[in-house]
Amino acid sequence: MTASIRALIFDLDGVLTNTPMLHYDSWKRLAADENIPFTWDQHERMQGKVRHDSLAVFLNGRPVSDEQAKALMARKNEYFLELLENVTPADSFPGVLELLTEAKKKGFRIGLGSSSMNARNVISKLGLAPFFEVLGDGHSVSRHKPAPDIFLWTAQQLGVEPRQAVVFEDSEAGMQAAINGGFWRVGLGGKHGKGAHLEYETMAEIQLDDLLAKLATFGNFA
Repeated sequence: MTASIRALIFDLDGVLTNTPMLHYDSWKRLAADENIPFTWDQHERMQGKVRHDSLAVFLNGRPVSDEQAKALMARKNEYFLELLENVTPADSFPGVLELLTEAKKKGFRIGLGSSSMNARNVISKLGLAPFFEVLGDGHSVSRHKPAPDIFLWTAQQLGVEPRQAVVFEDSEAGMQAAINGGFWRVGLGGKHGKGAHLEYETMAEIQLDDLLAKLATFGNFA
């Protein structure tokens, strides 16, 4: 079954680079502005979520108008973009460049399936744009993780079926999206919940041939 794998689809935040810390620092700055408590647990619950859903976690039940919500999200994004200016190709996680290089050399289609509305900017700052044929981001679909839409959209743009693609995820929402879409699944970092076919602590542990060989041991798709 794994002989038919033709594509690799990557989440961005926490998979290719440590942008979650930039988001955390941006939310903390907004929290200080607004005198709103913000904890690491809230930050963890934001992983894999789009901006509006992350704001709901941030507000923790505090009512705001639509205009106030838009203003808060815009200010948080401004803070994030300020921090993003300092990101360079050196900020890719160890092993990312090697895996992408090997995958491209072997002829795999490569796509991004991220909830981030800044994904294209981040990929550009990391110098990884030449590896990606398709960049799926927070603007690409209307339903977001754990709905499978972003991965299904990316796979369609790559010209592959879900069972021909491996999704790399680090969040529970993202892993559930990959499950819902019927993809092969690689979990990273240990916070992705259940459902991964293979699990790694970091990208540096992954060797493409070894990964494909391990997936082959599953036989029929599960």
